[in-house]
Amino acid sequence: MTLSSQRHLFDLPDDVTWINCAYMSPQLRSVSDAGQQAVLRKARPWNVRPEDFFTDSETLRNLFAELLGADADGVALVPSASYGLAVAAANVPVRVGQRLLVLAEEFPSNVYPWRELAERAGAQVVGVRRPEDGDWTRALLEELDERTALVAVPHCHWTDGGLVDLARVGERAREVGAALAVDATQSLGALPLDVAEVRPDFLVAAGYKWLMGPYSQGYLYVAPKYREGRPIEHNWLMRGGSEDFSRLVDYRDDFQPGARRFDVGERSNFVLVPMALAALRQLLAWGVHDTQETLRGLTERVAKGARALGLEVPPESLRAGHLIGLKRPGGYAPDVATKLAARKVYVSVRGDSIRVSPHLYNTAEDVDRLLEALAPLV
Repeated sequence: MTLSSQRHLFDLPDDVTWINCAYMSPQLRSVSDAGQQAVLRKARPWNVRPEDFFTDSETLRNLFAELLGADADGVALVPSASYGLAVAAANVPVRVGQRLLVLAEEFPSNVYPWRELAERAGAQVVGVRRPEDGDWTRALLEELDERTALVAVPHCHWTDGGLVDLARVGERAREVGAALAVDATQSLGALPLDVAEVRPDFLVAAGYKWLMGPYSQGYLYVAPKYREGRPIEHNWLMRGGSEDFSRLVDYRDDFQPGARRFDVGERSNFVLVPMALAALRQLLAWGVHDTQETLRGLTERVAKGARALGLEVPPESLRAGHLIGLKRPGGYAPDVATKLAARKVYVSVRGDSIRVSPHLYNTAEDVDRLLEALAPLV
């Protein structure tokens, strides 16, 4: 089912065409309200009770698990995708000579931790080349063999929305004994993902893009086999019995259950957590499948108009419905995004593509405004 315009839920001026959610989502009014109330709460710290260090963060953990189709014990609260990937890099076993697969032109946060791990373990990071036909899944499966210790991939490529079939890649990874780490920052919340089908070992997502939340609030899913692994920091909240503030000096070696041992310090953040809660509640109310169907209608309109301008777009069957790259043979002028912004049309340039990423505050009129502004620049 397609959804009607949700622009009224955002503080977006009528003359602004923000079609750039992959850069940063606008803030829902409900998220802004939650943040303002939370900031004022800190002015009266006597109203912050010991149990408040646990209640909202546990609710957030459960809401994210619901969005992902996972169990709450598998969710850790982290500040960023890079933090979650660092946890993965600290726990995935890698032997000398093995290979760690990433996509060519992948976002740096899903490359740097694997470079460091490869150097430490005597392994090799292999960038899978961008396929001419746009089929990232086929390209990955051709490289994924018994030499592979890890596959670190997104659900869709951050520059143009090119899809990776995570279920097929995950199945092959298990066949050869490789771990699967997924960076879902550019997809989760807008593109359906069944964790029971994909079965990632680790999955991370920053919260300020398609999850509609504040900056510095992210999420990490950890598969059961890794939940007794090694955290990258040691904070008091992750330890057993931390609910009893009077006994915190009775130092304990045991951890809170599940993936909570991987939570970042001060995970109870009394400003960010309420904002993230408001965001996830709205996403669940919309429904990810309906969101994707609605956004696909917009990106298909973008694709049709872009082709009429002589631009190249990934095949519809091989790209996500919420994010699309418009490639110009020979590339764009360096100031193309600036010129579009001068007309209050906002997109990003990533690699050799203009990345267009609408959300439910966008309409067909926004797409037409983008195409009209883009026409003289190509």
